[in-house]
Amino acid sequence: MVPKSPILLNRVRRVPESFSWLDHRLVRDRYINHCSHCACCLYLFLVCVSDNKGLSYYGDSSIIHILSMEQMEFENARSELINHNMIAWKKPLYQVLSLEPSKAEKKRSNNEMICISDILKSAWEDKNDRL
Repeated sequence: MVPKSPILLNRVRRVPESFSWLDHRLVRDRYINHCSHCACCLYLFLVCVSDNKGLSYYGDSSIIHILSMEQMEFENARSELINHNMIAWKKPLYQVLSLEPSKAEKKRSNNEMICISDILKSAWEDKNDRL
């Protein structure tokens, strides 16, 4: 493995007091693969403006204006995120949800052994989902 070191030491990223982060499972568990660009944009915005419990009171008209979206694009993006269990919404409140652990993570968290056939089956299903 190639050793990694910062290119600009004076610009190393730190978690700010205002608090926000993106879960690696967005990529690793392919949540991002199932989202449109507008849904990804809305998700990123909500992650940035939410508090440590994932809550935000930003209004729809403000979000639409900030993200330069049309009303229908915004509504479709919000529906996508709700359908993928990434956010919850009950006017006027948005909640960025914790991402569900993958099947493999659930098994590991239960201290169960993972059978190689389960790993291969999961990899095969993931491959077919991407096609």
